[in-house]
Amino acid sequence: MSKIVIIDYGAGNVKSVQFALERLGYEAICSNDAEVIQSADKVIFPGVGEASSAMAEIKKFGLEKVIPKLKQPVLGICLGMQLMCSHSQENDTFCLDIFPMDCLKFNDKLKVPQIGWNVVNDLKGKLFEGINNDEYVYYVHSYYIPKNEYTIATTDYGLKYAGAIQKDNFYACQFHPEKSSGIGEQILKNFIELKIE
Repeated sequence: MSKIVIIDYGAGNVKSVQFALERLGYEAICSNDAEVIQSADKVIFPGVGEASSAMAEIKKFGLEKVIPKLKQPVLGICLGMQLMCSHSQENDTFCLDIFPMDCLKFNDKLKVPQIGWNVVNDLKGKLFEGINNDEYVYYVHSYYIPKNEYTIATTDYGLKYAGAIQKDNFYACQFHPEKSSGIGEQILKNFIELKIE
């Protein structure tokens, strides 16, 4: 059984991720301890809230040095995905620089935050095994990551943006798999069952 650690830095949806994993039969530990996180087989980096205060909490625990150096599969969710980028326009926040790109604010013509169900398309890789294009997942966000070379899923909300990204052992999704019904459960299951090649 994989040792699963959910990074708990005070940013929101940690318990809902833990409960979603429990429904799938997986036990997960919530921790902000660097040694516990580094010893995990799989790491989940969730988040809900505002980028600069979240980065301040991450730095408080010294995790800004730990997270980018993890070698096991890591899954960022929502704000966790955005914090994996170099920079966020939200309060001009410098982030973890795992993905070399900026997280941008939706333009004022769109209703923000985007809240609710939207489809994912252009699915690539093992995170989306067994999942078809045009499946609905649940979003809550005001900032987005543009399509880029690391994009493994796209979503359209006034423009086509990265619904999920991957670089080496780092995976991330803008939507909330823990709130995305059976599709989200399949994505979490795919992540937990990933093998490092």
